[in-house]
Amino acid sequence: MLVPTIIMGVLAVTLLLIGYFKGEGGHIIGLKASVRLLVEILPLLFLAFIVAGMVPVLLPKELLLKWVGAEAGLRGIFIGTIAGGFAPGGPFVSLPIAAGLLHSGAGIGTMVAFLTGWSLWAVSRIPMEVGILGWKVALIRLVCTFFFPPIAGLIAQALFSGAK
Repeated sequence: MLVPTIIMGVLAVTLLLIGYFKGEGGHIIGLKASVRLLVEILPLLFLAFIVAGMVPVLLPKELLLKWVGAEAGLRGIFIGTIAGGFAPGGPFVSLPIAAGLLHSGAGIGTMVAFLTGWSLWAVSRIPMEVGILGWKVALIRLVCTFFFPPIAGLIAQALFSGAK
């Protein structure tokens, strides 16, 4: 986490300096917008980390390993795919949950399937997608992406089952 933090820090300071030297108070406007965003997202992020931290505490390790561990095989990958597809919220919710599960013993294939299902299926996004793009485009997108989450999970399981 140190390298991404340093990169983000350098980028933030650079953009702040550009805003300052550009004049017109751009750096102040940007800082105010970032504080508003922080106030909006921080409660969600805090709650998502609580969920991620409580999963390993509340779920017995044997149960977790049986259903979503590397030993779960296809069953774990399908559970990860479905759970990811129905997972609400954006990356501030799903990524901490996936990290908590992964650190608790969930298989890499299961978590790749979870994140791919969350990204590609996004069941909670379908009503908006149908409303904006129409049912035909939404259905075509779902059909075209239907098999990718389990396939991604299987590939990850086969290639990286020892990595975490």
